[in-house]
Amino acid sequence: MKPRISVITIGVDDLKRSLEFYRDGLGLPTEGIVGEEFDNGAVAFFDLQPGLKLAIWKRQDIAHETKVSIGPPSPTEFTLGHNVNSKAEVDAAIAQAEQAGAIITDPAHDTFWGGYSGHFQDPDGHLWEIVWNPAWGEVD
Repeated sequence: MKPRISVITIGVDDLKRSLEFYRDGLGLPTEGIVGEEFDNGAVAFFDLQPGLKLAIWKRQDIAHETKVSIGPPSPTEFTLGHNVNSKAEVDAAIAQAEQAGAIITDPAHDTFWGGYSGHFQDPDGHLWEIVWNPAWGEVD
């Protein structure tokens, strides 16, 4: 399998609330909710970087599509990492997320490995890490 991940889809409970969080709160570009004319098809896509999108889709619709039962969500199943170019950018992104309604679980701080990071949860509990890694150089 060639590594060609182009969409990261996360399950949400309230599609409109999550759309507002990511579009209005975090400023991610989107055309809004599409597919509402289809049963179990309403979804919103956000442009992250060339070739990569974030999708939000109702949990029950994911369960229907994949034929997997809905279980209790666990925020520690994965994190979404957002790399930036400085400590100040980490601080600004964490502040923006908090202003948008995120729960800050781990305020920005110097890390044991020489970087700087903080974590927040979106309205559905998904964990995001905002991180500056000096070893990675500039990120776009």
